[in-house]
Amino acid sequence: MSRRVAIVGVALSDTGRVDELTPFHLHAQAVRGAIADAGLTKEDIDGFASHGTGTLPPIEVAEYLGLRPTWFDSTGIGGGTWEVMAAHAVDAISNGHADVIVLSYGSTTRADLKKGRRTANLSFGARGPIQYEVPYGHTLIAKYGMATNRHRYEYGTTMEQLAEIAVSHRYNASFNPDAYYREPITIAEVLDGPMIADPFTKLQCCIRSDGGCAVVFAAEDRVVDCKTDPVWVLGSGQHASHSSMSEWDDFCVGPAAKAGADAFARAGVTPADIDLCCIYDAFTFMVLETLEDLGFCAKGEGGSFVEDGKLRIGGALPTNPDGGGLSACHPGMRGLFLIVEATRQLRGDYATAGTPERQVAEAELACVSGTGGWFCANGTMILGSG
Repeated sequence: MSRRVAIVGVALSDTGRVDELTPFHLHAQAVRGAIADAGLTKEDIDGFASHGTGTLPPIEVAEYLGLRPTWFDSTGIGGGTWEVMAAHAVDAISNGHADVIVLSYGSTTRADLKKGRRTANLSFGARGPIQYEVPYGHTLIAKYGMATNRHRYEYGTTMEQLAEIAVSHRYNASFNPDAYYREPITIAEVLDGPMIADPFTKLQCCIRSDGGCAVVFAAEDRVVDCKTDPVWVLGSGQHASHSSMSEWDDFCVGPAAKAGADAFARAGVTPADIDLCCIYDAFTFMVLETLEDLGFCAKGEGGSFVEDGKLRIGGALPTNPDGGGLSACHPGMRGLFLIVEATRQLRGDYATAGTPERQVAEAELACVSGTGGWFCANGTMILGSG
């Protein structure tokens, strides 16, 4: 059995800072919204997946939502989990194990932090070989900082070039009323901000917010039952390269190099065909290295590639048109939000909603790439509107 699979519904829950709701509430808001967006009912859902390393096991979330799935998944590779789970869902639907699958996420990490509770990423560095790096300050941000400085040394990448990524994402966020930060910023403001972990200043790091979202995948024979235009999953790829920094062969090459190559090959397209990207952006360098790994520019040329504003809406390669994790939202994990934004862009939702300034013009193909850990693993997807 081999069926094409499309995204037929997407939705966000409340985002920003959500003090009065629990993650269960955010899951419910998002799933109800995504099912309604698709024009389906709860009874149509026979598959469910959510992040498998948090405090909400997917079977508990499914029960809370009133679902009784015959297929479920709880993959956990960090922020890029949902691109990998989406590929699992596509395979399951394609092979007849389910017809309609929902992926869901909900988190109140910012509200929890303000209340003195830290609930995200508690297992990072707590066991296995990674525990021997932690005493030397090798937290997640420090690992990204090491990779960034290596890239600067190898290729001459400048902090001004990296700062432009933050500036471009904030430009995109200025058109998004749901973005946490919308005020324009300059390269100088990015560089002059407080140092968080060398070489990252505050504005080169993702924000901390609450929020959730959900995405509905359906088999091609169920698409006719839906009220939205389908966004087809054309190809995907996944790759895990390391966990310990000592096992990372080259700090300047991330797992998207392999995952992206597979996704493009399976979709039968090239980076030159892509109209927009949604790329995980916990830090500015994450975007730069991923763009190189995916083949949008040669290795070492990422700095010059991004410095002319081509990542902005209206630019040559609009990237994270919602503002990304650097400006819009980042509730601890962000990979599913990438799929939501890419879907809305490919459906032309913003143009039809009367907000053409948010719309990437004539968008037909999108590359979605989610990275987890410290460039440890990646899932990349190619989505198309036709």
